[in-house]
Amino acid sequence: MGLFGLLRKDDSATRVTRKAMREVRSGAVESDEQNGVESALQSMVEAFREIGLNGKLKYSSADEIARRATKRFPKNHKKAIRRVVRQHRRGVTAAGFLTGLGGLFTLPFLLPANIFEFYVQATRMVGAIAVIRGYDLDDEEIRSRVLAALVGEESEDVLASIGLGPITGAATRQIAKRVPFSPSSAVARALGGRMLRRFGLRSVRLFGKAIPGLGGLIGAWADRRMLKKIARTAKDGFPPVS
Repeated sequence: MGLFGLLRKDDSATRVTRKAMREVRSGAVESDEQNGVESALQSMVEAFREIGLNGKLKYSSADEIARRATKRFPKNHKKAIRRVVRQHRRGVTAAGFLTGLGGLFTLPFLLPANIFEFYVQATRMVGAIAVIRGYDLDDEEIRSRVLAALVGEESEDVLASIGLGPITGAATRQIAKRVPFSPSSAVARALGGRMLRRFGLRSVRLFGKAIPGLGGLIGAWADRRMLKKIARTAKDGFPPVS
């Protein structure tokens, strides 16, 4: 899907992801936030949000992915969404397999890129689903909701932490206007806190990923399973606009 090539040409995303992982292990995230300094974890979240939604170089934006899917199925949005999910499921499955294929010998080098790549693809998938359902990604609130969907079943808690409930029409729009800061930045911070546990869970799986060959299968299964949960949250969180 072009993202691995992009990361090879510009490894800044991999570097910030590696730094975010060190912050998670050391507990430095909370210290940075208390001192008013943007953490590497927050920087990582904002980076994969921008690439996932806006695209970069030859990596298509969420709007473009949605346009292609609706062009293929102009009268059936359910099929268009299934096409988007399948496309990104193939991408994360292949990336997860390649990351674990070499086992312990290659895992330390490939894992940061795999984490960033997974969340870029997941962000783009959620954004495309939102567009197909009739939402505008130029809306700051919608971009915030896209980010929140990345934590699956915890998305409602993330949104509630900045005063946003489920999409119910004009009432929700007024709540968003009363939020005295950028909702996307606030969600990035809230998302970072929950990703602490997600990174921890991934570390447990490293025991399996560290086995050459078998690690590829475990990596593919884990990333595919997580993406499925995110897709379900996106479809629930962005009901069709009537």
